Amino acid sequence: MSISVHPGGEVVVTVPKHISAAQADAFVQKKKEWIEKKVKLMEKYSPKVKITLNKNEITALKQKARAFVEEKLPLFNKHYKYSWNTVAIRRQKTRWGSCSKKGNLNFNYKIALLPENLADYIVVHELCHLGEFNHSERFWALVAQTIPDYKERKRTLKINGTIFQ
Repeated sequence: MSISVHPGGEVVVTVPKHISAAQADAFVQKKKEWIEKKVKLMEKYSPKVKITLNKNEITALKQKARAFVEEKLPLFNKHYKYSWNTVAIRRQKTRWGSCSKKGNLNFNYKIALLPENLADYIVVHELCHLGEFNHSERFWALVAQTIPDYKERKRTLKINGTIFQ
């Protein structure tokens, strides 16, 4: 089960089919204080705007995202010196990127819509998973080597990034 609070204060609770309504209610009640805190924070921000893109627009954004990622990976990797297998640009609904155990890097095509500093953070984040396949202190120390203000970028992406998702 998961709870997310979006700009404008919209609360979304995601529940797997095998979970009963009573279990879901108990989960929400347990998280009530956290939900109220997040709603208060997110009410300051404009609600998510739904933009519908046609196939040509999505293709163009995928090409732009690929060009960006293929430019930035080698640039940041001059520092890290990691190797990866493949790079894919995908139409992901909830993630900006991912890294597989096989060394495949995946990026959401909507990275092309982000300000460059936030897109850079995503590229470095996924690149660093090649060195640390987790979100440990060592992982964040790797990210900080090239993105020292990563905490601020991460926070900005979490708050404002849902506009682009």
